[in-house]
Amino acid sequence: MGRICVPILLATGDLAMDRDNYDESFVATRDVLRAADLTFGQLETSFAHSGQRLPQARHAVLARPDGAAALGRAGFDVISMAGNHCMDWGAAAFFETQQHLRAAGMEVVGAGANIAEARQPVIRRLSDGSTVAMLAYSSILPHSTWADERRPGCAPMRAHTVYEQIEHDQPGTPARIHTYPHRDDLAAMEADIRAAKQRADVVVVSHHWGIHFVRAAIADYQRDVARAAIAAGADAILGGHAHILKGCEMIEGKPVFYSLCNFATDLKMDEAHAKSKSWNEIRVLAEEWEPDFEGLYNFPKAARLSMIARLEIAEGKLLRAGFLPLYIGRDAVPHIVAQGSPEYAAVLDYMGAITAEAGLNARYRPVGDMVELTA
Repeated sequence: MGRICVPILLATGDLAMDRDNYDESFVATRDVLRAADLTFGQLETSFAHSGQRLPQARHAVLARPDGAAALGRAGFDVISMAGNHCMDWGAAAFFETQQHLRAAGMEVVGAGANIAEARQPVIRRLSDGSTVAMLAYSSILPHSTWADERRPGCAPMRAHTVYEQIEHDQPGTPARIHTYPHRDDLAAMEADIRAAKQRADVVVVSHHWGIHFVRAAIADYQRDVARAAIAAGADAILGGHAHILKGCEMIEGKPVFYSLCNFATDLKMDEAHAKSKSWNEIRVLAEEWEPDFEGLYNFPKAARLSMIARLEIAEGKLLRAGFLPLYIGRDAVPHIVAQGSPEYAAVLDYMGAITAEAGLNARYRPVGDMVELTA
């Protein structure tokens, strides 16, 4: 990958390992992740000895406690727990997960014992002295997974949905869907960003949000939240949850990655699950999605294309933003792909297509080891 000359922040998609040897998930990316000044990831599981599964948890895998140490060995420095799986196994597993992550040398953002703790930034100093503040929020929120004054959970950025009947004299015809941000959550996020900007040179905000599995689509509330975050002082936005790539946008010169897809995410499948009503209802959202009973990566075909966001930061400023293209095979191990390879071309072609379909303004230019974002 070449020598890193300026401080680099790397950010990956979702993390949810489910295998005997967790270190296997990072065999192809560990050196790159460890070489960065700061590596960030979004956790989609719990690392705990035991837990009480919440009834609202749809897909919940309780990972072993040693998963946290594997993330540390892979090079991660900051982990967001702001997501729909943070409380899958109850409060005890939630707190145990945080303990294991911290014991392995990582900091946790976006979740805490109460809402004040969940909204606190993680602030890190890079090798040149620049400071970076990280904040994390989730819009994907099974009931009671968000923190409040007395309850643990994640920092919420809720959204409302309204279905507008287009042809009022035609019952059953498709509706127009409108979404918009929760007013109080939006104001709280803006206040957090402004406060973080007083303490750090660069503010990076992670959002677990959006419409999973559906090609290209960006919900209205995401664009509203992104604009508000940039206006409040955010320098970059990192999106997760969709499990496929989504397009990027440049707002006032600041990058918005609407979805980084998956990173180390194992998903096993058996015949019973493949026949279930719940999976087949979700399956139809994707362009192409076939079960693989032997593999570890049961996601839509498009999810084989992924990325690591790459931010160059120096002298207190975000200098350049882009990504490292990834390909994820049946073994669910992400591989950084080289320029000139079919997989590299597939990622660029896909990103160009879905960005145009969503009406976003980002353009993608291969430069050295990365693909640079421009407006």
